[in-house]
Order: sequence, then C-alpha cells, then structure tokens
Amino acid sequence: MVKAIVGANWGDEGKGKVTDLLSEQADVVVRFQGGANAGHTIINDYGKFALHLLPSGACNPGTVNVIGNGVALDIPELLEEIRDLTEAGVPAPKILISDRVQLLMPYHILLDACEEERLAGHAFGSTKSGIAPFYSDKYAKNGIQINELFDEESLMAHLENICALKNALLVHLYHRDPLDPKALFRQLMDWREEIKDYITDTHQYLRDAIAQGKTVLLEGQLGSLKDPDFGIYPMTTSSHTLAGYGCIGAGIGPGDMDQIYVVTKAYSSAVGAGAFVSELFDEAAEELRKRGGDAGEYGAKTGRPRRVGWFDAVATRYGCQVQGATDVVLTCLDVLGYLDEIKVCVGYEVDGEVIRYFPVTPVLNRARPVYETLPGWKTDLRGVTSWEDLPQAARDYVRFLEEEIGFPITMVSTGPKRHEVLYR
Repeated sequence: MVKAIVGANWGDEGKGKVTDLLSEQADVVVRFQGGANAGHTIINDYGKFALHLLPSGACNPGTVNVIGNGVALDIPELLEEIRDLTEAGVPAPKILISDRVQLLMPYHILLDACEEERLAGHAFGSTKSGIAPFYSDKYAKNGIQINELFDEESLMAHLENICALKNALLVHLYHRDPLDPKALFRQLMDWREEIKDYITDTHQYLRDAIAQGKTVLLEGQLGSLKDPDFGIYPMTTSSHTLAGYGCIGAGIGPGDMDQIYVVTKAYSSAVGAGAFVSELFDEAAEELRKRGGDAGEYGAKTGRPRRVGWFDAVATRYGCQVQGATDVVLTCLDVLGYLDEIKVCVGYEVDGEVIRYFPVTPVLNRARPVYETLPGWKTDLRGVTSWEDLPQAARDYVRFLEEEIGFPITMVSTGPKRHEVLYR
C-alpha cells in the first residue's frame, strides 16, 4: 500500500508529526521532492527534532527511509541531521539514497543568496538554501546526479563546464570570486566516501517493496499553494509539492497510490512572501503566533516568524482538490482554545464580487476575505484523543470546516506529540 502525506496550504501544516505517527505502521518512508529549505518538526520519546532532508520516519527503528530522485540533496545537511539524531540517542536510521538524485552544491546556495540580494525589495523571500538555482540547473541539464561521483573523469569535465557558466554570473553580475572546479571535485570526493554506503537503485527497491505488500509513505514538503504550477506563482518553491509528483520523485506508478492524506491547520500559517488573504496582523497575530504549535509559529528551518491568519476554506478546498485528497488531517485544533470567537474565510471579495474558487495570482492579490464567525470553546484540548470528549463547539467547528472544504476530516491533532491525535 502506498500513502502520500502532503500539505494543503503554504507548508507548515504539521506533516512531520503525521508522517512520524503513520510511520509506526509503515515499512518505508520516502521524501520525494524539495530540499533542506523547509523543516518537518517531530516530537517523540527521544526529544524534539527539525528534519530538513531525512524522512520523518527516521526515529522509527523498523522503518527504511528513502531519499528519492526528486530531492535536492544537500549532503552536509543530511550528515548533520544524522549526527543530531544519533547524538540524541536515536538508533542510527536506515537510509537509502536514490542513485539518480541530484546534488545541491555550495554554489547553488551562494547564487541563491546573491540573487535575493540583487532583487532587494522585490526578493522572493527565499530561505537561501539554493533550491531555485538547483532546480534551474536540473531542468537546464547542468545538474550533477549522485552516480556521477563514481565516474571521476566525466565528473571533472562536467565541473569545468559548470564553473565556466557559473563564473560568468558570479564575477560579472554578482562581483564575487570565481569557482574552482578542482576544489569542487575534491569536496565531492570527500562527500562520496561519507555517503557511498547509502546509495542504491531506490526505484527498484520501491517496486519490490510494493510487490511484497509493504506499506510505503510518500512525504511531501511545503504545500499546494507553494507548487510552481498551481500555487501563488512566482512566490512559490521550485519543486512540485503535489502528491502526483510523488510518482515521479520516488519512481513509482500513479496506479500504485492508494491514499492521499492532506494536512491542514485549524488556522492558517505561512513563511515567506506571497498572497495570504486571511492573514492577521498586530496583537491578534502575535497572540496566535505565540500560542501556535509547540514553541510558537516560527519556521523550523529559518526561525522566521510565520505569518498567521484565520482558516482559509477557499484555499484549503483548492489545496485538497489539486492534491487529490482521500483524507484530510486537521492539526493544531488545541491552539484555538483561548478564543471567544473564531473566524473562517469562506469566500473572497474581488472587485465587488464574492467568489468561492481559488484564482490566479493577479486576481488573488486583489482579494479580500469574506468571513463567517463561529463560537469558540474556551477549553484546553491538549491531548484529547476521543471525538466524544471534544466540546460541542469544537466538534461543530471541525464539521463546519469539513463541509466547507468538501473532503472528509478523518484525523484531528490536539497537540504536537505523536499520539495527541483523535480519529473520526
């Protein structure tokens, strides 16, 4: 059985916890896109961890963790995450790296930072992790597949060509020092020694696992609204954040996918620039930000304060649609227990007309929220694991959201720890 776990919104929905929870019954967890530009926070008996490249099954000793071919692999970041886990007492995770994955290089990070600096007030709000330059190179066929590390003569020639292209930008546009292909080659050889035992044909491994009836989880990064095709372009990421891309980024067939869990918060949050119709500001935003999650709404990768707002039913319905949701997981319901009233964005007003569909970016930028207000429950829900134990107002809130988005909410998270969750 293959299950995908993806985000409905801007990312930061709590996918890491859901993957960590479901991986207890999974044989394999696969990261299929993105890189170290965003983090999945998980909390378990070993402690609290922000994973950026490792799949969120890394703390389960029986789970095989696969880094698929669609990932932007930052080797130093991966090695640091492995060290952080093992130093905290976590058994060394079982890791497989696709022999077709491409490498995020130091010059990708440098170019990312240089371009954000050049754009200044028009910057994309990048995490400066090198993601946009990496995927630009991948699709321009200037990337480095990890299998090239074992063909040294070809690799050196490839690096010389890459440096010729990059140095034209670095020296003449960004006024930085040129790259040295020999230094890059030596760095890659060092990395090869550290990760060679992880590299394998993960496509064939997954084919065999599926044929044997094993449970495979595909773990997505960010959410629907950060997809470069269906998101708030151009304020998106550079890899496809949709469950459908899991087939490509992991190397499985569309017919293999059985369930798609789409995760959304009981309110909205986002890191980075771009349209956010239901965003809150001032004291209301700061209070929600302070109470959100386990340690407040701050990016797991960047530490930046997340933008927060009311639940956006228009965006979430759309996010579930493009993901192909079979199940919706609602997280952070416990966070809202301090409120007397809770607003839900049920439509957008655009040029005097109310719409209920999610529009393209130029229209979205003119949208204003249309709210319905529901009563709060003024009760601490932390750790409630039974639907019947929720206050009536909390149950009504969940049912209202379910009706608005048009997809079944089958799991509700009531706290950041692994088993603080209830099933419907």
